[in-house]
Amino acid sequence: MTPRRFLRPFVALSLLAVPLAAAGTVLPGATPVDDAPRVAGWQSSAPQSDLPEVDAQELLRDLEILAHDSMEGRRPGTPGIERARSFILASLDDRGVAPLHGERFQSFEFQNRRDGQNYVGHNLLGWFQGTEHPDSYIVLTAHYDHLGVVNDQIYNGADDNASGVAVLLAAARHFAANPPAHSVVLAFLDAEEMGLQGARAFVADAPIPLESIVMNINLDMVSRSEVGEIYAAGTYHYPFLLPLVEEVMEASRITVLTGHDSPDLPPGQDWTMASDHAPFHQQGIPFIYFGVEDHAGYHDPSDTFENITPDFFVESARSILHFVTLADRDGQMILERSERETAVSVGQSR
Repeated sequence: MTPRRFLRPFVALSLLAVPLAAAGTVLPGATPVDDAPRVAGWQSSAPQSDLPEVDAQELLRDLEILAHDSMEGRRPGTPGIERARSFILASLDDRGVAPLHGERFQSFEFQNRRDGQNYVGHNLLGWFQGTEHPDSYIVLTAHYDHLGVVNDQIYNGADDNASGVAVLLAAARHFAANPPAHSVVLAFLDAEEMGLQGARAFVADAPIPLESIVMNINLDMVSRSEVGEIYAAGTYHYPFLLPLVEEVMEASRITVLTGHDSPDLPPGQDWTMASDHAPFHQQGIPFIYFGVEDHAGYHDPSDTFENITPDFFVESARSILHFVTLADRDGQMILERSERETAVSVGQSR
């Protein structure tokens, strides 16, 4: 996640050709990853519920791979982020995710404010065509870049944001087996830590009509909470989404909270512009941002796989996926309400 008090300066980014790693294989420089979680004897003791199921072993394995030392903290322009990109692409192919209207990459240029040079970033795109409303899109986003190696220390970015990427891959598995009514776009965004560049590029050169986007659901830091809490921010701006969040609250095994989205909060506490949902919001597209509060591992070398809270992460993924299914269920209502409220807002500003 981009620091919540300010946006990072733009940083150089380049892409070198790297062969795709087959899903489930060991990447160059990596050690084998067990199929099971590393937490010995882990299993959820909570009662079963009607929340969507996720493959806990696959979810945790995906996060562990993305946060492995061989990924070098996924800093843009390094072999590490290329390995991460290869893993994501192979996982999308393995799970039957089609390229978005034939395009798997969305490449974009941006300027590094420090040296004034232009660089290239790459968003990774996939989608599931809706069975009832194929021309209406729910866009799921998670950034796959992080801070890299600083002073010889790897910033693995397990929670920030290998966790969000792993949940998007779990969503891919879900929708491959349960086709959505509305089209669902999976957008793995680049260069978030450099000023939300991937999200800005997605919106500026949108691969789908912006007016056809039902909403954006953004995931950034969703795997680590000792107190079992995750926030669903955005209902201050889009109160018609609150009933859907409340449904998730009632069904979830973890604590789902609203907030962190009001302009009257102290500096750093309003997350409205803190992550990749911001460019969507600036276009009047409704959003819900799922994320935990800052913890000791935030932008720190201790943000490793070993320090996530696995039980929480699995239930976080299930709760997020539940919200996505509710957004799919009520997508036409969301479109209608957002159009109506946008019209009212425009009328009041004249």
